[in-house]
Amino acid sequence: MTKPMTDPMTAKEFQTESGVDDATLARLQTYGELLAKWQPAINLVGPETLKDVWRRHFLDSAQLAQHIKPDDVVADLGSGAGFPGLVLAIMGCGREVHLLESDQRKSTFLSTVIRACEAGAVVHADRIEKVRPIGADVIVARALAPLEKLIALAVPHRISTGKCLFLKGKRWQEELTEAQKRWKMRAKPVPSVTEPGAAILELTDISPL
Repeated sequence: MTKPMTDPMTAKEFQTESGVDDATLARLQTYGELLAKWQPAINLVGPETLKDVWRRHFLDSAQLAQHIKPDDVVADLGSGAGFPGLVLAIMGCGREVHLLESDQRKSTFLSTVIRACEAGAVVHADRIEKVRPIGADVIVARALAPLEKLIALAVPHRISTGKCLFLKGKRWQEELTEAQKRWKMRAKPVPSVTEPGAAILELTDISPL
C-alpha cells in the first residue's frame, strides 16, 4: 500500500510498489542523479517535485507498465525529461520505446540517460508532427496538451488497433467530454496510484467524428 502522499517516497518504497528488480532500481537511481544534476541548467521538471521524485515522476510513470505487452512498440509524445517513456524503457517494457522531444537540450538529456542506464530507447529530436509515423501499439504522454490535441498528435503514430495511455490530472473528465465532441473512442479511466482524482486514460477504437 502506498505511504501517505505527504511523505516523500524512497527508492526502496518505489521498488516495493513497482516490483522492479535491484538492477533496474540501480539504473533508475542513476537516472534520478542525472535529473538532479541537469535540472538547474534546463529546468526539466518542476523544482518542487524533486523533493518526492520517486512518487511524482518514477512511480507515476511506472504505473503504466502493467498496461504494456512485451511485444508492444511504445511511443512517448513530448517526452521532456523522459516521463513516462524513459522510465518504461529502463523497466524493459515493450519491444521498442520511442521518445519524441523537439527541445534539443531535453533530447540531449534523454540521450545521456539512455547511455548511462543502457535503456535502449530511441530519441526523435523533432516536432511530433514532423516525425515519421512510428507505428506504435501504445502511445503514452504526460503533461503535454489537452486531451483533444493529444489524440490528434497520437493518431498518426499509432497502428489502427493501437491504444493510448495518457496520464491526466483531476480535470480528466472535463477533457474527455471536450475531446468526445471531435473524436469517437472507447475510454477506460484507471485511477492513478500517485494522485487522488487523477487517472490513466486508456483510449482505444479512436476515429474522428
